[in-house]
Amino acid sequence: MTELPLAIAVETASDDHDIDRLHERTFGPGRFARTAFRIREQTHHERALSFTARVGNMLVGSVRLTHVRIGATPALLLGPLTVEPPFQSVGIGARLMEVALEAARQAGHGLVVLVGDAPYYARFGFRPVPVGQVTLPGPVDPNRLLVAELSDGAFSGVSGMVSGGAG
Repeated sequence: MTELPLAIAVETASDDHDIDRLHERTFGPGRFARTAFRIREQTHHERALSFTARVGNMLVGSVRLTHVRIGATPALLLGPLTVEPPFQSVGIGARLMEVALEAARQAGHGLVVLVGDAPYYARFGFRPVPVGQVTLPGPVDPNRLLVAELSDGAFSGVSGMVSGGAG
């Protein structure tokens, strides 16, 4: 891996346009139909827990965390995590994940859920949710619904529908 002069920063409103364009390039128009997008659409992401990665002045990555509830339990929904294709596979996504999860932990959050690839996210403490314990308001491959406890036992007894707008 080549060391890039990477700068990670808390997302600001001035990043919105560049992040929207990044999502457009990496996910395409199909992103609007995804269940996780539909949940995030119900509320705004938490800027203090969302981060950008830049090489020089160029935005090369972004991760966002959004307040949700699983049943009655407050949690965070991670995503989208995205990195410009020419900058993928050099550790930028991993660095964004580490920074976002640590910020969430430091802010006192206990749970993070996401829809993603278990082999990639396992290294950050994510594991598959037992089938049926947590549901989303739309279609999701149950093998891709993952959870990470930011504090010991935070997922114990938690079940229900993921919904946006909690905080």
